[in-house]
Amino acid sequence: MNSFLDKTTLGEVSDFIGGSQPPKKIFSNIKKEGYIRLIQIRDYKKDSFITYIPKNSTRKFCKKDDIMIGRYGPPIFQILRGIEGAYNVALIKAIPKNNIENDYLYYFLCQKHLFEYINALSPRTGGQTGVDVVMLKKFPIKLPELYLQKRIAHILSSLDSKITINNKINQQLEAMSKALYEYWFVQFDFPNSNGKPYKSSGGIMVYNNELKRKIPKNWEVIVLNDLVDNISSTINSEEIDPKTPYVGLEHIPRKSIVLSEWETAKKVNSSKNMFKKYDILFGKIRPYFHKVGIAFVNGITSTDTIVLRPKNKNYAGIALETVFTDIFIETATKSSTGTKMPRANWNILKDYALPICKGKILSDFQSVLNPIILKLESNVKQNKKLSELRDWLLPMLMNGQVSVGSSSLRGTKQSYNESTKNTLGLVAEENAKYGEG
Repeated sequence: MNSFLDKTTLGEVSDFIGGSQPPKKIFSNIKKEGYIRLIQIRDYKKDSFITYIPKNSTRKFCKKDDIMIGRYGPPIFQILRGIEGAYNVALIKAIPKNNIENDYLYYFLCQKHLFEYINALSPRTGGQTGVDVVMLKKFPIKLPELYLQKRIAHILSSLDSKITINNKINQQLEAMSKALYEYWFVQFDFPNSNGKPYKSSGGIMVYNNELKRKIPKNWEVIVLNDLVDNISSTINSEEIDPKTPYVGLEHIPRKSIVLSEWETAKKVNSSKNMFKKYDILFGKIRPYFHKVGIAFVNGITSTDTIVLRPKNKNYAGIALETVFTDIFIETATKSSTGTKMPRANWNILKDYALPICKGKILSDFQSVLNPIILKLESNVKQNKKLSELRDWLLPMLMNGQVSVGSSSLRGTKQSYNESTKNTLGLVAEENAKYGEG
């Protein structure tokens, strides 16, 4: 029996409703009675700057499981969901209407070849790329029956759920590492010889003229250059292996030490800086963007990235956390040069002063931080594998090259869920091989 319904178009099975743009004069950064969150594209990455508007000022609302499309770029045509509120003009809501499940529509819109189709057709509007909704509605879609749509969406969402869990764990680990640093090296409540917090337990504090504050007795003041080397090892584009991991400035997140995104160097056409695993990458353009992270692979990066390598394994944690602090970023911003594209100046930042105790305290701190960094790395790499599997399965499931069957499949290839030890019931055509194509 044919499990696919007739071929149709996206416009036949879904509506696409654009958002509205309330005037800025009614914006509030505090939620008041009768106000609702105004959702913007940026909110799906960070919720640092939440905006609220009067609920009666708009009629465009979305729920957490609604499918939202980023109208403008870069990158254009981001497929988003997970936030509830009113949505602005930069977002479009996709609403399923005929013979299509909401989750299935979400994953259909996430396909790479659909993005490429929209990206190629969408015009430049005021310097931004706008989604051509008319052409989006004309895009063909061949729908499986509803029960298969649910199974396909379940398989893909299971992978996404694991990725989400790993990301939440990483957020908690990152917060923990920051808190440990502040506790030990800002509040000076590192464990004393009796295992009690040093300063809070009456540890001796001595005024330091250079830092203009008190620091623990027997501590010294050093500069950042004592902890790290600035690596300026460039490579010409023609010498770069296309498979080399490439971390561009766009891949370094704001206010997160976790570098979880990178691509290959196949599109690189200019000289780049080389870095090694566990180097610290700091985006020096507009340093107030707060782009600081630890690399979990060997690779290349923009020449506008400062690559810092700890001189000693016990310096890795304190160097990373120091460069990540708000006060360091403020120093980098104030000392940057240039107007349109201000750049941080390493010749100034290398003399950034900090208090330190190079003995047991520093090695103990690194011992506490090491398992956190290793777990962050493990989760990032697992998510990379899960994302690759999802992205490989997505078009295969949509076009029928991989079909959804029962758990009792004879003489077929099956995908296996390692976390539950249960088969997902996937049947692949003989020419469909994961990792190829």
